[in-house]
This record gives sequence, C-alpha cells and structure tokens, in this order.
Amino acid sequence: MNQNTLTLTSHSESETEAIGRALMRLLPEGAVVALRGELGAGKTCLVRGMAEAANADAPVSSPTFTMVNEYEGSPKIYHLDLYRIVHPREVMDLGYEDLFDAPDGICVIEWAEHAEKLLPQVRLDIALKHKDENTRSIQIQNQNLLPPEWQATLQSKSRP
Repeated sequence: MNQNTLTLTSHSESETEAIGRALMRLLPEGAVVALRGELGAGKTCLVRGMAEAANADAPVSSPTFTMVNEYEGSPKIYHLDLYRIVHPREVMDLGYEDLFDAPDGICVIEWAEHAEKLLPQVRLDIALKHKDENTRSIQIQNQNLLPPEWQATLQSKSRP
C-alpha cells in the first residue's frame, strides 16, 4: 500500500458519510480538502459526514448557486462548489486566499480541478468515482497533511 494513497469503497450514502466523519477527525484546522468526481459521485454526501463530525449548525447542501457555504461547528467548515467556475479568476474573486488558509476551519472544495493552480501544496485530494448505481470508489491522496497512521484509522473507522 502506498503510504500517501488509500482507496475505499462505499456501498451507500451512509457509508460515504461515515468516511467523511472519519476524515474530519483526522484533519487539522486550516486544512484544504480538494474533491473531484462527476455529478452524483458523492462529494456533497462526503461533506455531509464531515459536517456531522464537526457538529455543524446547519444541514449540508450543494452550494452550487452560492459557491460558498459556511457551517459553524468545531471546527468551522468552508464548503466551496466550483462547478460553475469558468476561469480561475472567478476563484480569486471569492477571496480564496482567506478560505484556503483559514486557521479557524477546514476548507472543502467540490470541483477542485477548476482551481488546480491555486490549491495549496499541502492538502488532501479525494477522487470519487461511480462503480455502479450505489457503489463508489473513493481514492484519498494525502499531500503531507494527515498524520502517519491516517490509513489505518480511516479503514477502521469509516463504517457507519
């Protein structure tokens, strides 16, 4: 097993949420999580689990039309959806520097490929892929963000 990459399989929304909850417990404040995957792959579902672990103050929904949702919790979650972004300049207009380096929270970015050149080098990359109607492959790549035991922790705690 590569010490920087882990692939998990989710068979339901509740399993994807459990992976999100387990991830949230590992993330340091100020972390950036870059999510990639086609529509319906489970990106927002993963964020919902993260928000649950942070005891967020509101239900998670896709921020497609507002682009940024903030969820008060411990820590705060800044949830960006860059689906409608056409040019990286639009991300710059959002004040991405403050969100990507927020010491009081975690920044989770759906459709992170739309801001690839702006992403910090230290981050967590997650690619979600459809395997079939209910099953998702979730590949997690640690870019020098998580502690050494992160893979074993996720494998043991990512079940509902």
